[in-house]
Amino acid sequence: MEAYTSFAQVYDIFMDNIPYEKWCQYLIRLLKEHGVDNGLILELGCGTGKITRILYENGYDMIGIDNAEEMLTVAREYSEGMEGILYLLQDMRNFELYGTVKAVVSICDSMNYILDEEELLQVFYLVNNYLDPEGIFIFDMNTLYKYEVLLGETTIAENRPEGSFIWENYYDSQENINEYDLTLFIKEGELFRKYEETHYQKAYEIERVIKLIEESGLEFITVYDAFTKETPNEKSERVYFIAKEKGKEIKEK
Repeated sequence: MEAYTSFAQVYDIFMDNIPYEKWCQYLIRLLKEHGVDNGLILELGCGTGKITRILYENGYDMIGIDNAEEMLTVAREYSEGMEGILYLLQDMRNFELYGTVKAVVSICDSMNYILDEEELLQVFYLVNNYLDPEGIFIFDMNTLYKYEVLLGETTIAENRPEGSFIWENYYDSQENINEYDLTLFIKEGELFRKYEETHYQKAYEIERVIKLIEESGLEFITVYDAFTKETPNEKSERVYFIAKEKGKEIKEK
């Protein structure tokens, strides 16, 4: 997947509509409710490290993993002087750590980028492998409703002094895959250079994700309608899954 390359230069500019602080406070509340008040946390799909840095500033040591080198370059620049953050250029489908962590988190629908169910299961196996005993796994996902009703066949565009983008969506209801065709115009000197990228995300049924969590050896705890403690409903756009390590029985894939 060729994604978040040119966009890395202006990602945080165009994503300034996302209330990262609010999202992180919700995430931190969930972590603390499950006994993770401090210690080492792994973030999968950390991107430019926005959430990584907020968690670090709230007392956690952080490892951020992403498979986009350009995004990690930006993350390292923004994290200069933060000795408690380690960034690793790895794919979450086959990541490796030197030891275990108290929690694994993945926010901003990074898990939706896993397009194959078996590969999503493999991510869950790896998370189980690298969690401390009774460690916590929290991740979010965009829902079927969001792709089918809100995103599919829509076009999003923004014009900023630093650059402009056109984001076209095409949803395949047979495969449950949303294609994002992204056209960027990034300012270079007095001119704008055009870049094009294509992204793909997959929608998963909540019940199927729960089964995959359990198949991986993790214990499923709950799923919330995002930023609440409510059960997801038919119009939920984003959901948060919570699982935990319950005694490892590692399976070879």
